[in-house]
Amino acid sequence: MLTSGKAVKVTLYLSDGAKHHGVPVYTSVLDYLFHSGIAGATVLKGVAGFGAKHRMHSAHLLDISDHLPIKVEFIETREKVDAILPELQRRTGSGLIELQETTVVVPAKS
Repeated sequence: MLTSGKAVKVTLYLSDGAKHHGVPVYTSVLDYLFHSGIAGATVLKGVAGFGAKHRMHSAHLLDISDHLPIKVEFIETREKVDAILPELQRRTGSGLIELQETTVVVPAKS
């Protein structure tokens, strides 16, 4: 369980069309984070965006794209992040991983 104090926010930038061993990368990453004991993670799907190749992708009613941006975020201790980072890099493939030092405040339970 994550406690108040210093932590690392990890953000993975992916494409919803990207696959890892035949399954969507974000699904593979989320499953790995869950089984690695990460405190929690969120997957967000964008409605538009572009990546390193500068190709615009957007969702329209008549044109559902499989290249929309996906963002996976989680916050964890530096030690846990360092331990899982090599596998995240393997699973992410051509995506991007951002690490950001942060401070977490976990409210006291009443």
